[in-house]
Parts: sequence; C-alpha cells; structure tokens
Amino acid sequence: MSKVDIRGLGKTFGRGEREVVALRDAGLQIAENEFVALVGTSGCGKSTLLSILAGLQEASEGSVLLDGHPVTGPGRDRGVVFQTYTLFPWLTARQNVEFALHGEGASKAERRERAAELLAQMRLGEFADAYPRELSGGMKQRVAIARALVYRPQVLLMDEPFGALDALTRRMMQQLLAEVWEAHRLTVLFVTHDVEEAVYVADRVLVMTNRPGRIKEEIPVPLPRPRTPEMLTDPAFVEIRGRVLESIIAEARAAER
Repeated sequence: MSKVDIRGLGKTFGRGEREVVALRDAGLQIAENEFVALVGTSGCGKSTLLSILAGLQEASEGSVLLDGHPVTGPGRDRGVVFQTYTLFPWLTARQNVEFALHGEGASKAERRERAAELLAQMRLGEFADAYPRELSGGMKQRVAIARALVYRPQVLLMDEPFGALDALTRRMMQQLLAEVWEAHRLTVLFVTHDVEEAVYVADRVLVMTNRPGRIKEEIPVPLPRPRTPEMLTDPAFVEIRGRVLESIIAEARAAER
C-alpha cells in the first residue's frame, strides 16, 4: 500500500462565470520514504494539490489517503514548509521550533532537547537564541524546516521552500535537504518551478498538465545517493533534466495555442 494515495482528485474554485477548475482527475501515489518532486507550468495546480494533501483545503472530488485513511484536515502526521518562513518574530529560533511541540505532552526538557537536535542538524546550533530578524533568509527557512520536523511527521510537504532564496543559498539548501532526508527518511512531496532542483532532490519527478491540472508524466531519477553538486554536470543528470524541461515546455506551448 502506498504511503500517499491520491485518485480522481478535482478542485473547483468559485461558481458560474467565476468558476475555475484547478484540478481534474489528478492522481498520484507515493511510497513510504520516497522523495517525489512535482513540477509544471505556473497555475497548473501544484500548490493546490499539496494544500489538499496537507488538509488546508478540501477537494471538490476524488480521494486523498494517507496510510489508507482519508485526509480530512491538518494533522501532525504531516509537516508543511512554505516559501514564506512564517516564523514568530518574538520567539528565538529554538523557541520557534519548540512551539510546534506544545500540546503534545512533552516536558520542557524534552522540547528543548528535540529542538536543539534539529537545529544542530540544520547547522544552526550557534544561532538557537537568535531572533528571526537576526537571521538570513536561508537560516529562517532552516528554522522552518526544523519546526516542521520536530514533531516527527510521517510526510513532509514542501511548497517552493527555496523560491525566495538567492542562487548560492538555494544550492546550499538543496544539499542540506538531501542530507536531512537521508537522516530522517521521510516521505516527501516537493513542489518547485526549478527543474534542476527537482531532479537533484527527488527519486521521481511528476510533471503536471496545464490547468485543470493532472499528472501528465512520471520521470524516474535513478541517480545514486547521496546527491552531490558534481552530479549537475553528469550526462545522466543532464539527460533527465532535459526530459523534464521538454515535458514542461510542451505544456507551455500548448497553452499558447
């Protein structure tokens, strides 16, 4: 049984003349501990699909199952990271991470220990007592990822998490994410516009059609792990990146007709 099983997913916004069909008959399955990237043209429904899986929006039709159980709303079995950092500015990095554990029954010492462990993995141990205003964009996003991981979710959902970062910081974050995934072995759905990023981090890349979105093509990424920057010029990497890009460009051209 797949960890994530989405079938016949549809999502419609508005009614009448303002009706917009964002998704129609979209389906995908993700195995346990698999890292899947979702790509496509702007407005194809990538973020909408992820939001439905996160339980932040309701589907208009279809089924969304996690471990065989319907997703009916947000849950601690899913961690979510967005492009915006959504950190509490009045809390330190450590306190922001600890905040995710409130209401779980963990003691203060346990919350502090788990937060410290995640911040260390994110190479932020020395910045645990810094406030968001004292952190760079990449550091803030690392805190956000640590917060999403601290309550040990089964699935990590990431919506353009590095989209607001500069090119060098983005590359460093991709490498760090690959290392963190190796350590935690989560099931990950990663939405991105960056084709190279998708191929670098994922086991499979799913390409969506134009709106109304559905899965158009599945492209395996049989590259060895751990991934390294040197792979970016490897002929196998270049070939896979080309396939993904060609599929997206075909959709973009279809939209212009």
